[in-house]
Order: sequence, then structure tokens, then C-alpha cells
Amino acid sequence: MDQEHNQRESWIQLKEIVESGNVVGLNSFLDTLSAGDTARAISRLDEETQKRLFVLLSPVEAAELIEDLPDAQAADLIDDLPENTAAAIVEELPSDQQADILAQLPREEAEGILQEMDPQDAQDARRLMEYASDTAGGIMVTEFLSFFEDLTVKDILDNLRQHAEVYAGYDVLYAYVVNRTNALMGVVRLRDLLLAPNDVRVGTLMKGSPIKVNAAATLDELREVFERHDFYGVPVVEDHGKLVGVLQRAAFRDAMESKADRNFLAASGILGGEELRSLPTRVRTLRRLSFLILKIGLNLVSASVIGAYSDTLSSVVALALFLPIISDMGGVSGNQALAVSIRELTLGLIKPKDYWLVFWNEARLGVWLGVFIGAILGSVAALWQKNIILGVVVGAALTLNTILSVCVGGMVPLILRRFRIDPALASSGILTFVTDACGFFFILALATQFLKQIAG
Repeated sequence: MDQEHNQRESWIQLKEIVESGNVVGLNSFLDTLSAGDTARAISRLDEETQKRLFVLLSPVEAAELIEDLPDAQAADLIDDLPENTAAAIVEELPSDQQADILAQLPREEAEGILQEMDPQDAQDARRLMEYASDTAGGIMVTEFLSFFEDLTVKDILDNLRQHAEVYAGYDVLYAYVVNRTNALMGVVRLRDLLLAPNDVRVGTLMKGSPIKVNAAATLDELREVFERHDFYGVPVVEDHGKLVGVLQRAAFRDAMESKADRNFLAASGILGGEELRSLPTRVRTLRRLSFLILKIGLNLVSASVIGAYSDTLSSVVALALFLPIISDMGGVSGNQALAVSIRELTLGLIKPKDYWLVFWNEARLGVWLGVFIGAILGSVAALWQKNIILGVVVGAALTLNTILSVCVGGMVPLILRRFRIDPALASSGILTFVTDACGFFFILALATQFLKQIAG
């Protein structure tokens, strides 16, 4: 209760400071809030107060505030600002976050902000926006140090001093050595540069053929690199070896967490990206409807199976008791197989081409599971309804649905991955449809074949 009271007081106090126009007090108050408290407090402000907040802050201060917010919330706030104000703030953000936030805005509005930005910053942001968000190019930063291999230590140290104000915002421990076509040649520690004689060429100090990743590398491929090597960051190159950025371990970790969040939302029926209650109602409505409308269609198909056997169902009303049990048990069994396949894909233990191996393993397991739980439910049905044939039908239907469910649950993630679709996005919906429709079909079709014995 006290926590809720303090949270409420934070946003009220923030609103009062903004309305008073006290810039010094505003910065002092924001310094006392954690990143989570800041995000919550800003989300409670009305749109006009949010605008005034960012007007009071300098672009640097506003950028520091934006960095603490989820990308979806940051994009929503940026979207409400005048283009020149938004551009000044975005320019102060790290390059990877610039691209992440601008990518969430409508194309025209993002382009309007880019037009107001420094041409070089805008060019870097546009290039980063071309990469998929779950690739090395999509999460790398373009703030890095690179020097030609024939430069001396004195040349480099002079350059660092001359551009100290620019480099001060770089988070670097290494400098990269490139040739005249900007192809990566090697890497050198800043410590080695500082301790080397002035007349030594950097090409003699570098470690050649460094570990690097392609800009198109996926998160799974990057995970293997960071698990194998204890790197602070790795250089990112394009197909011809041109150095285009640096991927930091912290950025990779954040990207993996974001992917897990997206997968959780997708599995929960939230499509189209991150959803926060601070987003416009229209946006939230469209994101939820896209899944709900699809589910209506799939449920209608499943219901049509029941409709096709309505005569059987009306003759043996007891079947209605077991329809949800069979579909639900199929879903549970299928989700177990689904989880194992997604996990093994993530760990690299299986590849999309291994679907026959997965099918064979799950089919064998499905037979054992199906027979066991089918016998249990069939026995319960026979004793409960005092009808052995009904028990056999129910048990056989659950057995068949379990075998099918584990096979589908195991293979769907592989098939989706083969077509470059995120398994977490669609696997659950496909599995639910199959277990419902086929579960209904198995029990009703079998019951129709033995209708006289069951109804009699």
C-alpha cells in the first residue's frame, strides 16, 4: 500500500515541478528516481505535461531520460514532440537506440525527424534501420574507433585529443585497424596504444584476424560467439569484410531479453510488438484484434467439426463431457513437445532440417503417452457411464490425439524456422487448432462408427 502511495506521489510531484517550470528542481527530482520509477511516473502524465517536460530539458538531459524508458514508450513520447525537438533528442542517443526508436514510428514521421537530424547521424540511423532488429546489424553501435594500419601511434593519439569531445561519448576499450577500403584487419587495445612509442605503426601492434560477426548474424549465432569467447564486444562486418559497427555483450544480452519478452507476448496473443498501457488505445486495439480475429476463424473451423457430427452428439450426450478433456490433454502433450523443440533450436541441438528425426522420436513417445493416458480416461469413461464401448472410443480418441499432438508440437517450430518465421509467434496457435479440430474429429468419428453399441 505504501509503495502504491509513493508511486502516486512521484508522478504528482513530477507534474507539479513541470507545471512550475523549475528546470533545476526537475533535474534534481529525476536524479532521485530509478529507471522503473521514471517510466511509471512519465506514463501517468497527460500528453500536454509530457511535452512540457521535454521542452524544459536540454536535448542531452532528455536523451538520458529516454534511455531509461522502454523503446515503445520512448517512441510514443518522441512521436508527440515537434520534429526539430525530437531530432535534437534522438541525435544524443546511442546509434542502436536511435534506430530502435525510429523504427517504431510511422514511416513518414520517422523520415520527418531524420530530415531534421545531422546528415551523418541520419545516414547512420537509416543504415541501422535496414537491418532486422534480431541481427548483429540491428543491435550494433556505429560509435567505434577505427584507424588505418599505416598510421603511427602519434597520429592516433593526436586524433584522439583533437576529437576528444566526440569520443567522450564512446564506450570503447579497443580500436580497430582497417585498410583503405575500411576492411577489418585487426584490433588493438587502447592500453597498448598509450604505452607504445610514438613512431610505431598501429599495424604492428594489432592482433590480426580478430573474431568478427557478419551484420546478418542471428541472435542464436551471436549467442554461440559470446558463449565461446569472453568478449566485451565483437566487430561487425558486412559481406566484403567492411567494418560497419561493434556489438557489445550488454546489447546482445538486452536483445535476448527483448526477444524473450516478444515471445511471451506473442504466445499470449499480443502481436505486432511490445504493448504498454501508455500506448494509444487505437494501436493497442489493432494489436489485440489481429490475434483475436484469427482465433475466431480457427475456432469456427473446430466448431464445424462438431457441427458435422451433431446427430452423433445428440444421440450420445455423454460425448460432450469428454470433448474438452481430449482437446485439452492433446494441447498439453503438444505444448510439451513444442517447448522441447524451441529449446533445442535455441541451443543449436537440432536444425530445421531434422524434422524427420524429431517426428520419429515424438511419435514413439506419443504412442507410450497416448496409450497410458488413453487407458486411464477410457476406464473412467466406461465406469462412469457404465458403457465399455464408450470407454474404448474415448480412450482411442485420446491416444490418437496425443500421438498427433506431440508430433505436430515437435515439428511445427522446425518448419516455421525453415521459413524464417519465429516459432514462438505461431506455433502455439497452430498446435491449439490441430488439437481441438482433430480431437473433436477422432472422438466423434469413432463414436459414429459404434453409435448403435454406445447409444443402445
